[in-house]
Amino acid sequence: MENKRVAIIGAGITGLTTAFYLKKAGIPFTIFEKSDKIGGVMQSKTDGTFLYETGPNSGVISHTEMADLFDDLNGKCELEIADDKSAKRLIWKNGNWYALPSGLISAVNTPLFRFSDKLRVLGEPFRKKGNNPFESLAALVKRRLGQSFLDYAIDPFILGIYAGDPAYIVPKYALPKLYNLEQNYGSFIGGAIKKGRLPKTEADKKANRKIFTAKGGLGNLISALVEEIGRENIFTETQVEVLDKAFTISVNGNKEQFSQVVFTGTTSKLSTLMPFINKDILKPVESLRYAKVVEASIGFKKWNGIKLNAFGGLVPFKEDKNILGVLFMSSLFKKRAPIDGALFTVFSGGMRKAYLAELPEGELKTIIADDFKEMMGLQNFEPDLFELNYYNQAIAQYGADSEARLANISQIEKENPGLYLAGSMRDGVGIADRVKQGKAISNQIID
Repeated sequence: MENKRVAIIGAGITGLTTAFYLKKAGIPFTIFEKSDKIGGVMQSKTDGTFLYETGPNSGVISHTEMADLFDDLNGKCELEIADDKSAKRLIWKNGNWYALPSGLISAVNTPLFRFSDKLRVLGEPFRKKGNNPFESLAALVKRRLGQSFLDYAIDPFILGIYAGDPAYIVPKYALPKLYNLEQNYGSFIGGAIKKGRLPKTEADKKANRKIFTAKGGLGNLISALVEEIGRENIFTETQVEVLDKAFTISVNGNKEQFSQVVFTGTTSKLSTLMPFINKDILKPVESLRYAKVVEASIGFKKWNGIKLNAFGGLVPFKEDKNILGVLFMSSLFKKRAPIDGALFTVFSGGMRKAYLAELPEGELKTIIADDFKEMMGLQNFEPDLFELNYYNQAIAQYGADSEARLANISQIEKENPGLYLAGSMRDGVGIADRVKQGKAISNQIID
């Protein structure tokens, strides 16, 4: 271990998690970040009235490693679970919000789905499973459940996670648990029932899929990691280039030697960052598509709109609105807004309406305000907080091209032992996915 010195490129949650567990193992490392911020897009802000996020607003405890990280921080950052009302999701249809069904009776009565598709669901457990690993999510859902389930359940769900297009997204890579339900059990419904009957391990109980944040904002999770890692081990506003297979790195023009390199950023300029890697092998990696998203934080000191008794509302693409969804942040988590007030996060843009994420701030604010006022039951739109944050490479999109990308990542790592290509280019886009990946990489280096 004394001969190991790890370079971590990127100070987002993946890089920080990797560093955190390397530090616990006594392995020296240095984090290099090109921006002036630690934590990537995961930042919390307060104006004294509202506490809001300017990146991810919450996560799902979908992996044991996410719960473990809070435990391993020994009280330096507390886990906050969303209010129980977060179980309710709203879907916008024909000028109204409707709750996404959570059971058989609500599924039968909901106006979200066609009657023919409701009947079609009864036959879902008996349909033949698909045999095309590159089948799009849209094709899969239409085949098993019908068009209205695609339009008013799966499409808004994918907008909420990927800001993506179900016709492009491939479940094998983007939603492997859903894909495996059909492949392993032959059915979504039958597979879910059979899996639900299996005894739960302690790991299963930890990965409880509850919505979470860090008490006081996700920025506190970043701060706790930095405190444990040591600020002296993180260099911001730093330009680096990995010059050769021996991991000689140019740091602001000065050369340093490392034994391992962990890259955790976006993929578009990998060939410039690592010129020793064959450019043809890098092409499928660099061509990874990202959704452009604008995140709006909207706060009211006194709320006079609809009742906020849900996680939030998602807007199907079919409804042709200019926002992807609204999260009711002050209903989910404590101390986000005044007692009689409300805080929201609104998203716009995405893969199918990327042009919205390219509009000037004033024009986009007007567009968002019009949709928000209609959907949230307001006579006037006079918020006390209205802030936009633009992200040109917000969310990686996992399409059929993922097979080539993942195969080439594996080839690159095999040909360059000690190099790890990480971040959202593989292994999922959620906070828990990033933490799981960071811990796994640290374990590989330790081993």
